[in-house]
Amino acid sequence: MDPLSLKHVLDSGLLSFPLTDFDAHGDFKADTYRDRLNWLMPYGASALFAAGGTGEFFSITPAEHGEIIRVAAETCKNDVPIIAGTGYGTRLAIDLAQQAEKAGAAGLLVLPHYLTEADPEGVRQHVVAICKAVKIGVIVYNRNVCRLGPDALARIADECPNFIGFKDGLGDLELMTSVRRKLGDRVAYLGGLPTAELFAEAYHAIGVPVYSSAVFNFIPRTAVEFYKAVAARDTATTGRILDEFFLPYAKIRNRKAGYAVSIVKAGATIVGKTAGPVRTPLLDLTEAESAELKVLIDRLGPQ
Repeated sequence: MDPLSLKHVLDSGLLSFPLTDFDAHGDFKADTYRDRLNWLMPYGASALFAAGGTGEFFSITPAEHGEIIRVAAETCKNDVPIIAGTGYGTRLAIDLAQQAEKAGAAGLLVLPHYLTEADPEGVRQHVVAICKAVKIGVIVYNRNVCRLGPDALARIADECPNFIGFKDGLGDLELMTSVRRKLGDRVAYLGGLPTAELFAEAYHAIGVPVYSSAVFNFIPRTAVEFYKAVAARDTATTGRILDEFFLPYAKIRNRKAGYAVSIVKAGATIVGKTAGPVRTPLLDLTEAESAELKVLIDRLGPQ
């Protein structure tokens, strides 16, 4: 898929980050990962981010990354575009990006670079280097230590025709609005805050109708229902689902750092689609917390 075609895909529809399957020892399980993708595809996500944040990109090795992207691309083939996560320092990010391109990824999501803070100009050069190293489309994820503003992003767009998407995980609506006004329709805009449904209506109002849903991993019917309600401005439906599920869900998620991923793996286990445990440094939910989550999931009905 060429970058412009991928941009058109990202301009509408619900996106998601499939979990990465591990066995009890924490090793990648390709067979159940394939099963997971085959289960999720019919629900209609526009694209899937393999080895992304919810897929524990930060915990997998470069060799595992290549295998995960290969399995995802082979499984989804021409049905759903696979966007591969990449990140860390520039050279490693380029290695992972080129590996993903060879494995069949339709695009890349540039996750925030490593621990150290960096000047925005250095981050801009980092993104440009990744874009120039591949031919597939590139999406920048503004989050944590990556905070690119409208001028820097416009310069990337000027220099790199395959820069086709901007994903916001900061929640700074003033910055998001500035980026949207500066770049216009040059890129696709994606909401990317943890549990993005909590912010979906606010982002829709400023011209960012697309977001990635982590809960799609275990309540795909409800995730799609909520997305369609946001698009239709059906506030009765969004309000009901927020009250019944997302707000109490967020209370569990907020109890420990890293639970934004752990709670999704717990949800998958509850609905019979286990992806195994999270890898350290993350922690799994306690049995009591999983029981609380099960009550919320059961309330939603069959998926």
